[in-house]
Amino acid sequence: MAKVNNTESRVEELITPVVEEMGLEVVDIEFVKEGQNWYLRFYLDKEGGIGINDCEAASRRIEKILDEKDFIEQAYILEVSSPGLDRHLKKDKDFVRYNGSVVDVKLYKAMEGTKEKEFQGTLMGLENNIVTIETEGGEKLSFDRKDIAVIRLAVIF
Repeated sequence: MAKVNNTESRVEELITPVVEEMGLEVVDIEFVKEGQNWYLRFYLDKEGGIGINDCEAASRRIEKILDEKDFIEQAYILEVSSPGLDRHLKKDKDFVRYNGSVVDVKLYKAMEGTKEKEFQGTLMGLENNIVTIETEGGEKLSFDRKDIAVIRLAVIF
């Protein structure tokens, strides 16, 4: 697994300057095996949202750089997309940017004293690796970041 993370880190170092030059932001990079295939996924965004033309242009630039450097041993499928409406919050800057937004929190195991693993509320912040949300009922809940399986923006219709 360390090798995969090393691949993600190296790819991020190489690609971030190019993507930023295009006016885009690297939200996340995944290098994962699904079934028989390896996937190298880039989630990109920009102010006002990213479109298909942005993804296509970024894909061409990324592919060219990765082909030149040729350091990834496995054959892989390159995917470039937006993080979606329900984007995952992973980096510290995500918690700052989306402070005050409604989020869905899913824990690895039920919170102590409850049978609940899933919560929704307004993101109040991240401090010392503790994520705090306020539920619709006004209850403040805090979660250690290591206990969170996924935290993402809630999609509310």
